[in-house]
Amino acid sequence: MTIESHIEQFISSLTKSITSNTFVKVSLGNYQGKEQDLKNIYIRKVLIKREDKLAFTFRYKTKDIVKNYAADEGIRLVKEYLLTGFKTSVLFTTESDLVFEQLRNLKSSLKQKEPSAKELPSAGHDKEKKRLIKPESGSYLYDLKITDEKGEVFKNAQDKYKQINHYVEILSSLIKEVPGTQLKKAVDMGSGKGYLTFALYDYLHNVLKLNTEITGVEYRQDMVDLCNRIAGKSGFNQLNFVQGTIEEFESEHINLLIALHACDTATDDAIYKGIRAGAELIVVAPCCHKQIRREIEKNKAENELNFLTKYGIFLERQAEMVTDGIRALILEYFGYKTKVFEFISDAHTPKNVLVVGIKSKERDDKKAGILKKIQETKTYFGIDYHHLERLLKLS
Repeated sequence: MTIESHIEQFISSLTKSITSNTFVKVSLGNYQGKEQDLKNIYIRKVLIKREDKLAFTFRYKTKDIVKNYAADEGIRLVKEYLLTGFKTSVLFTTESDLVFEQLRNLKSSLKQKEPSAKELPSAGHDKEKKRLIKPESGSYLYDLKITDEKGEVFKNAQDKYKQINHYVEILSSLIKEVPGTQLKKAVDMGSGKGYLTFALYDYLHNVLKLNTEITGVEYRQDMVDLCNRIAGKSGFNQLNFVQGTIEEFESEHINLLIALHACDTATDDAIYKGIRAGAELIVVAPCCHKQIRREIEKNKAENELNFLTKYGIFLERQAEMVTDGIRALILEYFGYKTKVFEFISDAHTPKNVLVVGIKSKERDDKKAGILKKIQETKTYFGIDYHHLERLLKLS
């Protein structure tokens, strides 16, 4: 039998295994074609957006490239590669293994063997991620236009849904570090449409089974009214939204304070409220570091970084680091263990740094050194004052 006939039989068996749902995988090897550094192709079935695809892993000498194809196109490509370069291939099904091999003198063999695998592998495109916030029919996620009535996440809301879950994952790890507190009261300052506020309530009440009162503070009255309607409809009895600014909000007895993307000195206002309330956990994602940038531009201190700060984009980044660095030092001064790390990068989160303060014991022996470091930093960059420093009367 000719090589072409064996290849036709191999492709026929491949097609049958896919249509009869016995297909496990295909492996192509012994490549002698023209594509440089290509060594193998491994093929498996995946489910992408509820549609079966064939995932091709092209293994090169120094890299792997994965491409997904519809079944018909994938089968056509297997045949093409067998005709133009790959000398061996194995079709694995739950019924048998089929081994095709091109031999010398334009001969070939096609042998059937006992199946290596008797069960179908998972067709998941990626490993299923454990989501702390799960979409359900009729939930607040529907009213926030994240899911449809059946609880399926809208295609255009996938990024927002992932962001919500990533936010809760981060908070869950931070909450574990808060000693001896039941998180009786939390405040989300600048809550906007409430995506993350609702998710936090859902997590604290329905996952951790805590009895936490949560307040969202938002300047826009229409957003406040919308969120309160959704909270009532969802039966979230300990969640409420109030109209106002961060600066105006009375913040006594807060355990957890959050302020994501509060603009410029509004982040300082939030940190100030948290420190004064003795919050065990303060989490802020700063935005628009204008106050310190204006200070640096105005005073133009002479230092080794002049060659960078003469460029606007570098000056902006330097101002961000200096602003948040001083914020972290001030939190340390008031007895907080601080962390600064990346939050998430997507279209919904253009600024993606979190500054976290976890309440610990104040160390009077460190305070003088912290104040000295703050003053040295201000002098080096030509900064007259930092807004949070002024609020807390440290200068």
